Amino acid sequence: MHAHSHSHHDHDHDHDGRAPDGHAHEDGHGHGHHHGPTDYGRAFAIGILLNSAFVLIEGIYGLISGSMALVADAGHNLSDVLGLLIAWGATIPSILAALANAALLLVAVGAIALETVQRFIEPAPVNSKTMMIVAAIGIVINAGTALLFMGGRKHDINIRGAYLHMAADALVSLGVLAAGLLIMLTGALWIDPATSLVIVIVITIGTWGLLKDAVKMSLHGVPANVDQAKVAAWLREQPGVADVHHLHIWSISTTETALTTHLRMPGGHPGDAFLARLDDAMRRRFRIDHATFQIEVDDGTCEPCA
Repeated sequence: MHAHSHSHHDHDHDHDGRAPDGHAHEDGHGHGHHHGPTDYGRAFAIGILLNSAFVLIEGIYGLISGSMALVADAGHNLSDVLGLLIAWGATIPSILAALANAALLLVAVGAIALETVQRFIEPAPVNSKTMMIVAAIGIVINAGTALLFMGGRKHDINIRGAYLHMAADALVSLGVLAAGLLIMLTGALWIDPATSLVIVIVITIGTWGLLKDAVKMSLHGVPANVDQAKVAAWLREQPGVADVHHLHIWSISTTETALTTHLRMPGGHPGDAFLARLDDAMRRRFRIDHATFQIEVDDGTCEPCA
């Protein structure tokens, strides 16, 4: 026989915290597990606004100054706005938006790459001074945004992603600044398309990674920050647990993780306090927000179970 048992936490949510779409909302139970994006909402908003505005400025001045490196850097900043949007929204619609955006970005990258190759064949004059000033502004904006996320980068995969994106962008803008300086000193025009090409490669790698994450999330893969083997091992060590099977862990969104499993407990049903403790441990140790445990109290011969 199966005693199907949800943890107490889920029952709380069923009464007062569940939206019609079945997602549990933060409802004042004080579990001390605030998700990054709620705490860092302001940082995300500032980062997205600043970077979106800068993409426009950098793109326009890139075209005015004749610098493909600046245009490519604008593309790179756009990929970061994309990354911030996914991390902030962190739900199925934002994952789908990310997939659409990533596709759009790869098209833009193709266009920039094409123009860059043409610049190798026919070098065009570059206003290195404008290039350096705009790149310098880029360094300040990206480094500033990275600092907004610095505090939370250890705990939340999204905050870490946002931090790394912004730090990488500051470095790319530094590269563009250095390229502008070299052009000013040497007059070698090929430096600009060469820099642009490097940035195009950086965007392609980054967008590919983003695309992979978004696809994995949309397919409900085990989240990267959860070690399924460790969770299973920990559950097997609990008093009264003879075996653990049908363990499934998946992402509900980019910040919330769910788990379902069968625990074989021949000694009888362990009671609600045991389940409450398990639920709490899942949240604190493994960052799994929604855990459902099914208890099997018979002596193991359970036909439907593999």
